Amino acid sequence: MMRLASSSGKYLLVLTALLLSSCGSSSNRQLQSVSISPPAADAKNFPGGQVQFVATGVFSGSSSPVTLTSNDITWCYGGSTSEANATPGMCVGDIAQFASVDQNGLAQCAPLFQGSVYILAGTLSPVPTPTGVSLLKVYGSGQLTCP
Repeated sequence: MMRLASSSGKYLLVLTALLLSSCGSSSNRQLQSVSISPPAADAKNFPGGQVQFVATGVFSGSSSPVTLTSNDITWCYGGSTSEANATPGMCVGDIAQFASVDQNGLAQCAPLFQGSVYILAGTLSPVPTPTGVSLLKVYGSGQLTCP
């Protein structure tokens, strides 16, 4: 009788471990959409001209938006809003940058630049571009105005 109870306990333990390992696995979730807040900001209205952007997203299997971290997304500078041939979702890294953004969404304007730029957050595309520029496959964008 003692052996039967011990076997049942081991079976239950293994079953519980399997169920827990299959639930809540973040490796299977896919980012479906990204929103950035504030959608537009003027650097002159923020201390030191530094604007904290925040990204929220919705993952597959859920309809509830969650705050995204640097584990979920990449932040990047997306170019000037006045560029006629701007490519949506393109992180501009090989030309003059008029602003910068760190991997936590903190953005600031380059010295002496006046105008507006895109700040992007999203997931990197697995397909590299011929020029080495990064493209985001799922992304959101905000606008930073530099005084």
